[in-house]
Amino acid sequence: MELTTKEIEYIIKLALKLKKKSEPLLKKKVLAMIFQKPSTRTRMSFEVAMLEMGGHAVNLTMNDLQLSRGETVEDTARTLSVYADVIGARVYDHNDIVKIANAANVPVINMLSDIYHPCQVLGDLLTIKELKKELKGLKLTWIGDGNNVCNSLIAGCAMMGINVTVACPNGYQPYREAVDFAKEKAVQNKCIFEITSDPKQAVKNADIVYTDAFVSMGNETEKNARLEAFLPGYQVNKELMKLSKHNAIFMHCLPAKRGVEVTDDVIDGKQSVVWQEAENRLHAQKALLCLMLVENIKDL
Repeated sequence: MELTTKEIEYIIKLALKLKKKSEPLLKKKVLAMIFQKPSTRTRMSFEVAMLEMGGHAVNLTMNDLQLSRGETVEDTARTLSVYADVIGARVYDHNDIVKIANAANVPVINMLSDIYHPCQVLGDLLTIKELKKELKGLKLTWIGDGNNVCNSLIAGCAMMGINVTVACPNGYQPYREAVDFAKEKAVQNKCIFEITSDPKQAVKNADIVYTDAFVSMGNETEKNARLEAFLPGYQVNKELMKLSKHNAIFMHCLPAKRGVEVTDDVIDGKQSVVWQEAENRLHAQKALLCLMLVENIKDL
Protein backbone atom coordinates (compact mmCIF):
# COMPACT_ATOMS: atom_id res chain seq x y z
CA MET A 1 0.00 0.00 0.00
CA GLU A 2 1.12 3.57 -0.68
CA LEU A 3 0.43 5.84 2.29
CA THR A 4 -1.58 9.01 1.89
CA THR A 5 -1.04 12.20 3.88
CA LYS A 6 -4.08 11.40 6.03
CA GLU A 7 -2.75 7.90 6.72
CA ILE A 8 0.64 9.28 7.76
CA GLU A 9 -1.12 11.74 10.07
CA TYR A 10 -3.12 8.87 11.54
CA ILE A 11 -0.02 6.71 12.01
CA ILE A 12 1.66 9.51 13.98
CA LYS A 13 -1.47 10.03 16.11
CA LEU A 14 -1.86 6.30 16.82
CA ALA A 15 1.87 5.87 17.47
CA LEU A 16 1.72 8.54 20.17
CA LYS A 17 -1.10 6.58 21.86
CA LEU A 18 0.68 3.25 21.55
CA LYS A 19 3.87 4.75 22.95
CA LYS A 20 2.02 5.45 26.18
CA LYS A 21 0.26 2.09 26.29
CA SER A 22 0.69 -0.86 23.96
CA GLU A 23 -2.38 -2.97 23.22
CA PRO A 24 -2.55 -6.61 21.97
CA LEU A 25 -4.10 -5.47 18.70
CA LEU A 26 -2.08 -7.90 16.58
CA LYS A 27 -2.93 -11.08 18.49
CA LYS A 28 -2.25 -14.18 16.37
CA LYS A 29 -0.98 -12.05 13.47
CA VAL A 30 2.27 -13.10 11.77
CA LEU A 31 4.87 -10.88 10.11
CA ALA A 32 7.32 -12.62 7.75
CA MET A 33 10.53 -10.59 7.36
CA ILE A 34 12.97 -11.09 4.48
CA PHE A 35 16.45 -9.68 5.12
CA GLN A 36 18.90 -9.51 2.25
CA LYS A 37 20.87 -6.84 4.15
CA PRO A 38 22.10 -6.68 7.77
CA SER A 39 19.81 -4.90 10.20
CA THR A 40 19.78 -3.71 13.81
CA ARG A 41 16.99 -1.15 14.28
CA THR A 42 14.64 -2.45 11.58
CA ARG A 43 14.73 -6.05 12.74
CA MET A 44 14.55 -5.27 16.46
CA SER A 45 11.79 -2.68 16.14
CA PHE A 46 9.54 -4.89 14.02
CA GLU A 47 10.12 -8.00 16.14
CA VAL A 48 9.45 -6.12 19.38
CA ALA A 49 6.41 -4.41 17.84
CA MET A 50 4.84 -7.75 16.98
CA LEU A 51 5.74 -9.25 20.36
CA GLU A 52 4.36 -6.35 22.41
CA MET A 53 1.13 -6.32 20.41
CA GLY A 54 0.50 -10.05 20.71
CA GLY A 55 1.71 -11.15 17.30
CA HIS A 56 4.76 -12.98 16.03
CA ALA A 57 7.59 -12.07 13.66
CA VAL A 58 9.57 -14.62 11.66
CA ASN A 59 13.05 -13.50 10.60
CA LEU A 60 14.24 -14.97 7.29
CA THR A 61 17.72 -14.34 5.92
CA MET A 62 18.75 -15.33 2.42
CA ASN A 63 20.32 -18.50 3.81
CA ASP A 64 16.96 -19.46 5.32
CA LEU A 65 15.07 -19.08 2.06
CA GLN A 66 14.95 -20.99 -1.19
CA LEU A 67 15.75 -17.66 -2.83
CA SER A 68 19.37 -18.62 -2.23
CA ARG A 69 18.82 -21.71 -4.39
CA GLY A 70 17.07 -20.02 -7.28
CA GLU A 71 13.40 -19.72 -6.29
CA THR A 72 11.94 -16.56 -7.75
CA VAL A 73 11.04 -13.56 -5.62
CA GLU A 74 7.46 -13.88 -6.83
CA ASP A 75 7.14 -17.54 -5.78
CA THR A 76 8.65 -16.73 -2.40
CA ALA A 77 6.08 -13.96 -1.93
CA ARG A 78 3.21 -16.24 -2.88
CA THR A 79 4.44 -18.89 -0.44
CA LEU A 80 4.88 -16.48 2.47
CA SER A 81 1.38 -15.13 1.80
CA VAL A 82 0.00 -18.55 2.74
CA TYR A 83 1.60 -18.46 6.19
CA ALA A 84 1.82 -14.77 7.13
CA ASP A 85 -0.57 -11.85 7.45
CA VAL A 86 2.00 -9.31 6.29
CA ILE A 87 5.41 -9.45 4.61
CA GLY A 88 8.31 -7.09 5.19
CA ALA A 89 11.46 -7.07 3.08
CA ARG A 90 14.86 -5.35 3.34
CA VAL A 91 16.44 -5.66 -0.08
CA TYR A 92 19.31 -4.46 -2.23
CA ASP A 93 17.23 -3.84 -5.35
CA HIS A 94 13.98 -1.87 -5.09
CA ASN A 95 12.61 -3.94 -7.97
CA ASP A 96 12.48 -6.90 -5.57
CA ILE A 97 10.05 -4.98 -3.34
CA VAL A 98 7.88 -4.23 -6.36
CA LYS A 99 7.91 -7.91 -7.39
CA ILE A 100 7.00 -9.04 -3.86
CA ALA A 101 4.16 -6.52 -3.63
CA ASN A 102 2.76 -7.52 -7.02
CA ALA A 103 2.87 -11.26 -6.25
CA ALA A 104 1.86 -11.32 -2.58
CA ASN A 105 -1.72 -11.79 -1.40
CA VAL A 106 -1.05 -9.89 1.85
CA PRO A 107 0.23 -6.36 2.58
CA VAL A 108 3.93 -5.74 1.95
CA ILE A 109 6.21 -3.35 3.85
CA ASN A 110 9.36 -1.87 2.36
CA MET A 111 11.81 -2.27 5.23
CA LEU A 112 14.55 -0.64 3.09
CA SER A 113 15.64 -0.77 -0.50
CA ASP A 114 18.38 0.95 -2.46
CA ILE A 115 15.95 3.76 -3.35
CA TYR A 116 13.60 4.22 -0.37
CA HIS A 117 13.39 3.71 3.41
CA PRO A 118 9.83 4.77 4.31
CA CYS A 119 9.65 3.13 7.75
CA GLN A 120 12.57 5.21 8.93
CA VAL A 121 10.78 8.37 7.91
CA LEU A 122 7.58 7.45 9.78
CA GLY A 123 9.69 7.26 12.94
CA ASP A 124 11.39 10.54 12.01
CA LEU A 125 8.10 12.38 11.53
CA LEU A 126 6.83 10.99 14.83
CA THR A 127 9.98 12.28 16.56
CA ILE A 128 9.65 15.73 15.03
CA LYS A 129 5.97 15.89 15.99
CA GLU A 130 6.80 14.97 19.60
CA LEU A 131 9.51 17.57 19.93
CA LYS A 132 8.23 20.43 17.78
CA LYS A 133 4.47 19.84 18.30
CA GLU A 134 3.61 20.91 14.75
CA LEU A 135 5.06 19.76 11.45
CA LYS A 136 3.80 22.27 8.90
CA GLY A 137 6.07 25.25 8.44
CA LEU A 138 9.20 23.75 10.00
CA LYS A 139 12.48 23.70 8.10
CA LEU A 140 14.47 20.48 7.78
CA THR A 141 17.94 20.54 6.26
CA TRP A 142 19.46 17.34 4.93
CA ILE A 143 23.27 17.38 4.73
CA GLY A 144 25.12 14.79 2.67
CA ASP A 145 24.26 11.95 0.33
CA GLY A 146 20.90 11.96 -1.44
CA ASN A 147 20.36 8.31 -0.51
CA ASN A 148 17.34 6.10 0.23
CA VAL A 149 16.58 7.78 3.55
CA CYS A 150 16.85 11.20 1.93
CA ASN A 151 14.49 10.12 -0.87
CA SER A 152 11.80 9.01 1.55
CA LEU A 153 12.37 11.96 3.87
CA ILE A 154 11.92 14.64 1.21
CA ALA A 155 8.73 12.92 0.06
CA GLY A 156 7.34 12.56 3.59
CA CYS A 157 8.23 16.11 4.62
CA ALA A 158 6.67 17.64 1.51
CA MET A 159 3.50 15.65 2.17
CA MET A 160 3.37 17.04 5.71
CA GLY A 161 4.11 20.65 4.80
CA ILE A 162 7.71 20.72 6.11
CA ASN A 163 10.14 22.95 4.22
CA VAL A 164 13.17 20.97 3.04
CA THR A 165 16.61 22.01 1.89
CA VAL A 166 18.96 19.28 0.68
CA ALA A 167 22.67 20.13 0.67
CA CYS A 168 24.78 17.67 -1.32
CA PRO A 169 27.70 17.66 -3.76
CA ASN A 170 27.03 17.52 -7.47
CA GLY A 171 26.45 13.92 -8.50
CA TYR A 172 24.96 12.90 -5.16
CA GLN A 173 21.50 14.44 -5.44
CA PRO A 174 18.37 12.52 -4.41
CA TYR A 175 16.61 10.14 -6.79
CA ARG A 176 14.84 12.00 -9.60
CA GLU A 177 11.47 10.32 -8.96
CA ALA A 178 11.59 11.37 -5.29
CA VAL A 179 12.61 14.92 -6.22
CA ASP A 180 9.73 15.27 -8.68
CA PHE A 181 7.28 13.93 -6.11
CA ALA A 182 8.60 16.28 -3.40
CA LYS A 183 8.36 19.28 -5.73
CA GLU A 184 4.76 18.44 -6.61
CA LYS A 185 3.72 17.95 -2.97
CA ALA A 186 5.57 21.09 -1.88
CA VAL A 187 3.51 23.15 -4.32
CA GLN A 188 0.28 21.52 -3.12
CA ASN A 189 1.13 22.08 0.55
CA LYS A 190 2.66 25.55 0.07
CA CYS A 191 6.06 24.62 1.46
CA ILE A 192 9.59 24.91 0.08
CA PHE A 193 11.73 22.18 -1.45
CA GLU A 194 15.18 23.04 -2.72
CA ILE A 195 18.56 21.46 -3.46
CA THR A 196 21.87 23.25 -3.01
CA SER A 197 25.58 22.43 -2.80
CA ASP A 198 26.15 24.90 0.05
CA PRO A 199 25.69 23.26 3.49
CA LYS A 200 26.36 26.46 5.44
CA GLN A 201 23.63 28.33 3.62
CA ALA A 202 21.31 25.32 3.83
CA VAL A 203 21.33 25.06 7.62
CA LYS A 204 20.42 28.70 8.21
CA ASN A 205 17.12 28.90 10.15
CA ALA A 206 16.83 25.10 10.19
CA ASP A 207 14.66 23.53 12.89
CA ILE A 208 16.04 20.07 12.10
CA VAL A 209 19.49 19.13 10.79
CA TYR A 210 19.66 15.57 9.43
CA THR A 211 22.51 13.52 8.02
CA ASP A 212 23.36 9.89 7.24
CA ALA A 213 26.42 7.85 6.35
CA PHE A 214 28.29 9.04 3.28
CA VAL A 215 29.05 5.43 2.32
CA SER A 216 25.90 3.30 2.57
CA MET A 217 25.55 -0.46 2.19
CA GLY A 218 26.23 -1.28 -1.45
CA ASN A 219 28.46 1.78 -2.00
CA GLU A 220 31.63 0.38 -0.45
CA THR A 221 33.53 0.36 -3.75
CA GLU A 222 32.92 4.12 -4.00
CA LYS A 223 34.27 4.86 -0.53
CA ASN A 224 37.34 6.91 -1.46
CA ALA A 225 35.53 9.00 -4.07
CA ARG A 226 32.63 9.63 -1.72
CA LEU A 227 34.78 10.71 1.21
CA GLU A 228 36.68 13.07 -1.06
CA ALA A 229 33.40 14.60 -2.25
CA PHE A 230 31.79 14.96 1.19
CA LEU A 231 34.67 15.86 3.48
CA PRO A 232 35.25 18.19 5.11
CA GLY A 233 32.44 20.49 3.95
CA TYR A 234 29.43 18.24 4.53
CA GLN A 235 30.37 16.97 7.98
CA VAL A 236 27.85 18.00 10.65
CA ASN A 237 29.93 19.48 13.46
CA LYS A 238 29.44 22.13 16.11
CA GLU A 239 30.39 24.92 13.75
CA LEU A 240 27.74 23.88 11.22
CA MET A 241 25.06 23.33 13.90
CA LYS A 242 25.66 26.87 15.21
CA LEU A 243 24.35 28.22 11.91
CA SER A 244 20.95 26.59 12.48
CA LYS A 245 18.32 27.78 14.96
CA HIS A 246 19.41 27.77 18.61
CA ASN A 247 16.78 25.12 19.38
CA ALA A 248 17.40 23.01 16.29
CA ILE A 249 17.53 19.25 16.75
CA PHE A 250 20.03 16.88 15.17
CA MET A 251 18.80 13.64 13.58
CA HIS A 252 20.55 10.61 12.09
CA CYS A 253 18.91 7.33 11.09
CA LEU A 254 21.94 5.32 12.31
CA PRO A 255 24.33 3.55 12.17
CA ALA A 256 26.64 6.56 12.30
CA LYS A 257 30.22 6.77 11.16
CA ARG A 258 31.45 8.98 13.98
CA GLY A 259 34.08 11.46 12.92
CA VAL A 260 32.95 11.21 9.30
CA GLU A 261 29.46 12.57 8.58
CA VAL A 262 29.00 13.70 12.21
CA THR A 263 31.28 14.51 15.11
CA ASP A 264 30.94 13.02 18.58
CA ASP A 265 30.12 16.35 20.18
CA VAL A 266 27.05 16.69 17.93
CA ILE A 267 25.66 13.16 18.03
CA ASP A 268 26.23 12.99 21.80
CA GLY A 269 25.27 16.62 22.38
CA LYS A 270 22.14 18.24 23.81
CA GLN A 271 20.61 18.89 20.38
CA SER A 272 20.86 15.24 19.33
CA VAL A 273 17.64 13.19 19.37
CA VAL A 274 18.98 10.11 17.60
CA TRP A 275 18.11 7.66 20.39
CA GLN A 276 14.55 8.96 20.68
CA GLU A 277 14.42 8.71 16.90
CA ALA A 278 15.58 5.08 17.04
CA GLU A 279 13.00 4.23 19.70
CA ASN A 280 10.23 5.82 17.68
CA ARG A 281 10.81 3.34 14.87
CA LEU A 282 9.13 0.85 17.20
CA HIS A 283 6.05 2.96 17.88
CA ALA A 284 5.57 4.18 14.31
CA GLN A 285 5.82 0.63 13.01
CA LYS A 286 3.28 -0.60 15.54
CA ALA A 287 0.87 1.97 14.16
CA LEU A 288 1.72 1.05 10.56
CA LEU A 289 1.10 -2.65 11.25
CA CYS A 290 -2.21 -1.83 12.92
CA LEU A 291 -3.28 0.28 9.95
CA MET A 292 -2.59 -2.68 7.69
CA LEU A 293 -3.98 -5.49 9.80
CA VAL A 294 -6.62 -4.28 12.26
CA GLU A 295 -10.21 -3.79 11.13
CA ASN A 296 -11.83 -0.51 12.13
CA ILE A 297 -8.46 0.72 13.40
CA LYS A 298 -9.41 4.34 12.75
CA ASP A 299 -12.10 4.04 15.41
CA LEU A 300 -9.44 3.68 18.13
